[in-house]
Amino acid sequence: MSEEFLIAPDPAAPGLSREVEGVDHEGARRRIRVVEERPLTIFLNAQEIVTAMTIGDYPRHLAVGYLRNQGMLRPDDEITAVDHDEELGVVVVRTRRATDYEEKLRRKTRTSGCAVGTVFGDMMEGLEGLTLPPAELRASWLYALARKINTAPSLYLEAGAIHGTVLCRQDRPLVYMEDVGRHNAVDKIAGWMTLEGEGGADKILYTTGRLTSEMVIKTALMGIPALASRSGFTAWGVEIARQVGLTLIGRMRGRRFVCLSGEERLIFDADPAAVADEPEALRRKGARE
Repeated sequence: MSEEFLIAPDPAAPGLSREVEGVDHEGARRRIRVVEERPLTIFLNAQEIVTAMTIGDYPRHLAVGYLRNQGMLRPDDEITAVDHDEELGVVVVRTRRATDYEEKLRRKTRTSGCAVGTVFGDMMEGLEGLTLPPAELRASWLYALARKINTAPSLYLEAGAIHGTVLCRQDRPLVYMEDVGRHNAVDKIAGWMTLEGEGGADKILYTTGRLTSEMVIKTALMGIPALASRSGFTAWGVEIARQVGLTLIGRMRGRRFVCLSGEERLIFDADPAAVADEPEALRRKGARE
């Protein structure tokens, strides 16, 4: 299954999870795997920007994506180096342009996200005049993506307590990132796109998390015209999606989904009755998120 992905989760990778012993509801001793969590401090040139709690994989992608999604890295910025010191838990992103975001950092506002769930007061300014491409979105692609993503090996299936975000093209999942916060996971995707020079016009973003305002803003700023999730919506997320013309698909489980914005892109080319409903194991998976 994972051979379809350019980047896929590796549940067995060292340092991402560990076994912890405890007792269950019957008093029996049990050992279960739990996700690791560690701080990563992100610098832009000489300025410390944020310390994020993360599982620790793809730190360079997380740092670049975070700075890009916060508007601190401009589309025309030349990144001269991305240095990661694993022992210190630090990533330094260096640019040709001199940067100073002290005033911007003072205006940051905590949002409903977990981990790096911060949005700056001027983040919405990046949406002014934004036009997302009129790409089509086929129902058959959504069904195929849900099946491939939800059955792929992942740290979530191994240990739980984690979110996933997947960059897709048509019915193919390309880059699958996981982290303790859904914003970390989407920032890793943004970092990969930035470092690889990959555009978003022909992409779909899939997330296990809620479709909040910040998730919608980040997807739109990445130039991706469609965002889908197995979870639900917030009213502000829907409102912003409608303002920018983003196709927003939620509650996507089995043969069911709901579109609350951008339905003009949808092509209903699959009969829901012919699509297998989610297995019981995947229903439990959705309920835990």
